[in-house]
Amino acid sequence: MAEAHQAVAFQFTITPDGIDLQLSHQALRQVYLSGLRSWKKRVTRLKNNVITGVYPASPSSWLFVVIAILATMYTRSDPSMGLIAKIQEHLPCEPLHIQCRTVVSAVLFSTLLWFSLIFTMRLCLKQLLSYHGWMFEQHGKVSNTTKIWAAMVRIFSGRQPLLYSYQGSLPNLPVPAVKDTVKRYLESARPLMSDSEYERMTTLAKEFESSLGNRLQWYLKLKAMWASNYVSDWWEEYVYLRGRGPLMVNSNYYGMDFLYVTPTPIQAARAGNTLHACLLYRRKLNREEIKPVILNVPLCAAQCERIFNTTRIPGEETDSLIHWQDSEYVAVFHRGRYFRLWLYHAGRMLSPREIEQQIQRIMDDPSPPVPGEAKLAALTAGDRIPWAQARKEFFSSGVNKRSLDCIEKAAFFVALDDDEQGMRGDDPAGNLDRYAKSLLHGKCYDRWFDKSFTVVVYKNGKNGLNAEHSWADGPIMAHVWEYVMTTDSFQLGYTEEGHCKGDVASSLPPPTRLTWDIPAECQERIERSLTVAQALADDVDFHVLPIQEFGKGAIKKCKISPDAYIQIALQLAYYRNRGTFSLTYEASMTRLFREGRTETVRSCTSESCAFIRALEGGESKEVCRRLFRTASEKHQQLYRMAMTGGGIDRHLFCLYLVSKYLGEESPFLKEVLSETWRLSTSQTPLQQVELFDFVNHPEYTTCGGGFGPVADDGYGVSYIIVGENMINLHISCKHSCPQTVSTFFHYQFPETTEKGKIETSKLIDKMSLLKLVRI
Repeated sequence: MAEAHQAVAFQFTITPDGIDLQLSHQALRQVYLSGLRSWKKRVTRLKNNVITGVYPASPSSWLFVVIAILATMYTRSDPSMGLIAKIQEHLPCEPLHIQCRTVVSAVLFSTLLWFSLIFTMRLCLKQLLSYHGWMFEQHGKVSNTTKIWAAMVRIFSGRQPLLYSYQGSLPNLPVPAVKDTVKRYLESARPLMSDSEYERMTTLAKEFESSLGNRLQWYLKLKAMWASNYVSDWWEEYVYLRGRGPLMVNSNYYGMDFLYVTPTPIQAARAGNTLHACLLYRRKLNREEIKPVILNVPLCAAQCERIFNTTRIPGEETDSLIHWQDSEYVAVFHRGRYFRLWLYHAGRMLSPREIEQQIQRIMDDPSPPVPGEAKLAALTAGDRIPWAQARKEFFSSGVNKRSLDCIEKAAFFVALDDDEQGMRGDDPAGNLDRYAKSLLHGKCYDRWFDKSFTVVVYKNGKNGLNAEHSWADGPIMAHVWEYVMTTDSFQLGYTEEGHCKGDVASSLPPPTRLTWDIPAECQERIERSLTVAQALADDVDFHVLPIQEFGKGAIKKCKISPDAYIQIALQLAYYRNRGTFSLTYEASMTRLFREGRTETVRSCTSESCAFIRALEGGESKEVCRRLFRTASEKHQQLYRMAMTGGGIDRHLFCLYLVSKYLGEESPFLKEVLSETWRLSTSQTPLQQVELFDFVNHPEYTTCGGGFGPVADDGYGVSYIIVGENMINLHISCKHSCPQTVSTFFHYQFPETTEKGKIETSKLIDKMSLLKLVRI
């Protein structure tokens, strides 16, 4: 109970002699330092808001404008063309001297002029950022228009931008014309339909285009004029928050540790460095010191706002996302118990060594879980409606509410696993697959799937994460994880014994065990949710495939897009496995626009199908080479169109929602929105290449991450291109479907020769898969 007494700032006792007041100076000091840290954060946030609000100008430029105007007036010139005199007429005469009123008028005019210049510069920058012609130009050949545009962007962009500095200058996502979207849809559907099916769909599309489509488009344009992004809020609500099935496997995704290296075998030490690195990233995020991602133009950073202190709250009809401004602790799960671990003490961040000590205290705690506590998180793994009902009935008051609030308001969730994971032992490939499955779903009750992300630390020091999807997309979390991994290993480091570096304060209070009172009825509901989640987890088939001797370098030498190459290879693999082509989803980001998230690239095209048929039909190498290059160029064109607002599926999705709001039925939209994505793919980009050193430290290779299959009879494929000579694939499907097996990609790629020429007829075993198609 000692820590409980320390947490109380004062106590009083009523006696016959009066009131005996006892003050705890240590507790009061902690309250003072905690409040001081909070106020420092508020001041920093206010300062950054001012700097971001006047970008691309700087606050100091206001003083320059004021001095310039006053200096001009000193020469008896009037740069305001009479406006300063007009302002002076409206100032009170009595308290101000004539010269003082003149100076005040000049300052007011200067301020108005300064704001006008900021508005003009921001408007010009917004128009410049709306130009995307540079993306469609051939690599290495830059037009004069693009050169002039790039120079203008540099002129109108300020210096040393903060993370959110460009937000006000980013263009809004444009609404494509219905005619263009319908045309592109029919083009994408052609290779997947018979002649009769395509003719029928063409008729439906033309009817929609000429009638209902224009009416729906009007409402969508009205929304685009009013909202920052006409897609993102509906996408978050209807695709993610209204989903009533389990988040686990169906929505959440995972990220892995280094593939070949485990920096320390000590679980508590790895947790100490990992958690401290997360705090360092959050501090940089709060101070907006993270550099904006620039892809010739800046990308939207709005999704970064909800990385930490965010939780998804279940509801019977729809979930909601709650974000808190700050949280000074994390919630930790270990052997069925929940703990609150404070990450700040005496107004400062705990050192890695101190966090290690606190984690070790949790691991040494011998207390058993109370009834219902051990598998409580299974509620977050099962269907959403039972969880919402249980939360309302059993966790809306008392000790259960306080403990649940502690978890939901935590900065993030931490799971300390008793298992060992990684690519190790006599079966490294199989263990890597089990490592992926563990991160994706664990035991179905040892991850809090509603938190923005869960850090998982295993017994042998391996770590990873599981992230909820509704608040942001994979690249945002990947950016965090890249920083955490490299900071852990290259900056923080470990002692020779494997412990964290640094000293430990003797006054640290131990972590607090959360308490629960879970009745038998609630325990029954937990078991039902666990049964649903366990069946889903057992059905997932997963395979992680590191390709180590062939990568981006060899592909780019042949002037082929690595992404297009992988997508066509996946099409070929699927065709050899199923004997047919499939509607294919590839996620493309739309963060060139304000609050942009993703768009779909329909990777299965007539061009890719023509190449695969030629390859499988034994056509000559020259014909296959030509068709492959055509298919690659087509894929790149589709990807660029999706990135620049010319995609198909988000526009049709929003038109469909408008039709539902209006109570209108569209056979065309109904069929399009009911199509099944049997091949769902996504690339995880390596964003902070400068943090890795693949030349001197090739063993520190990130493995990327993955997700579950979208369709019961389909595949989920995530891939990351690492350095010049490595590609990692994460392939998922379901055991319950007899037509799918996650390892089939092991055998389905054509081989390559050293000169980069295609070998058209070989099915490749595991070893020869190290070399993929090169044209």
